Amino acid sequence: MTSEPVQYRIEGSDAASVARSIERGVTSGQLQPGEAVPSVRALARELAISPSTVASAYRDLRQRGYLISRDRSATVVAHGRPLTYRLAPEIPSGAVNLASGNPDPAMLPDLGPALAAVGPVHRLYGEDPEVDHLLDLARKDLAADGIPTDHLAVVGGALDGIERVLQVHNRVGDPVAVEDPCYIGSLDLVRTMGFEPVPVAIDDQGMEVDALAAALERGVRTVVLVPRAQNPRGSALSEGRAADLRELLDDHPEVMVIEDDHASWVSGAPHHQVIGDREHWAVVRSVAKSLGPDLRVALLTGDEDTVMRVAARQRLGTGWVSHLLQHLAANVWQRAIDDGTLARAATTYTERRDAVIGALATEGIMAHGVSGMNVWIPVSEEVPVVQGLAALGWAVQAGEPFRIGAPPAIRASVSALAVEQATGFAADLASVLGHRLGTRRG
Repeated sequence: MTSEPVQYRIEGSDAASVARSIERGVTSGQLQPGEAVPSVRALARELAISPSTVASAYRDLRQRGYLISRDRSATVVAHGRPLTYRLAPEIPSGAVNLASGNPDPAMLPDLGPALAAVGPVHRLYGEDPEVDHLLDLARKDLAADGIPTDHLAVVGGALDGIERVLQVHNRVGDPVAVEDPCYIGSLDLVRTMGFEPVPVAIDDQGMEVDALAAALERGVRTVVLVPRAQNPRGSALSEGRAADLRELLDDHPEVMVIEDDHASWVSGAPHHQVIGDREHWAVVRSVAKSLGPDLRVALLTGDEDTVMRVAARQRLGTGWVSHLLQHLAANVWQRAIDDGTLARAATTYTERRDAVIGALATEGIMAHGVSGMNVWIPVSEEVPVVQGLAALGWAVQAGEPFRIGAPPAIRASVSALAVEQATGFAADLASVLGHRLGTRRG
């Protein structure tokens, strides 16, 4: 029989008060995600009320996402969390900012000509939600990577697309496989929506096959992965790893696979996809890292049912992504292709990333980052290293918010770090690590 959690006492004399008591426990953190609440009969006996009253309270809490049933034998607290806004890292005055994760503004296309080219034509209710020019570019671009484009939608950024797919495919409490370490925004999104994040270890080639196999055995309904420029580790799926993952996922045809291709054209790596010939799949390709974060536009392609359901849900809310933004994104994208801006950015980010990793290697420091804008540096202690680097004028991000079970590390976003600065950063990190090592020994 499931016993009542010792750290919180559920109270109440009717269904509403019992539900309020449990809700208070969840929102205060005294009832933790995954923690079992008493069985209906056990709590009814404890509170001297009828089992039907407790069952009614539990039913209400399940409908509102506070509780989930597991294996018919237990009712547990769902993995959702109260909506919060995560503060950006504080950057010390004068420090070189390697913590923000932003693209280098100098590598982004000039918006001026594109803004001037967008005509002042109003679009009204009832018109097509997507702009043809943007869809034409998307079809050509995705097809070049072997990704089907029979069903396309425009969403308000990568996370918006991921959220919409999760929303139409999953139920509260469903386990969702995520990379470990994982982008903070994706991890917070999965948790806040009430899903259970199941960590899957990654290496430089992406998700490890055995780790994903273990997650699938746990009954995950959705797999969210980044095919290249993985944030924070900088992984990129190799052709062989992608093939192995496809083979594994073929044995689980019911599972939804979402690829978050957020850095796409400036990632410095090819797109090796794992969607294969699946029944449920989606690829989200954002323009944020390539064309600018303020262009809140991403392309979503997927199976017919998924894209249709996402589009239908979008119509009930925002309706559509601004046609002005779509026209602007298409115009900027086309110009960036024609004048080589995207190619230069990809090359520059690769040079900067390689310079940092090479400089760290010279100092005997291992680091990861085969694509994208981030370098992941394993350390034994995160906070002292972050503080030590800050004292020397370098702002980096502690790895803790990105990790579930992965070892400690720090993330350095090197998108705007000049190649000639790499040696100084590596030397200062070596100094910090050496000082910390000497302190522990001494």
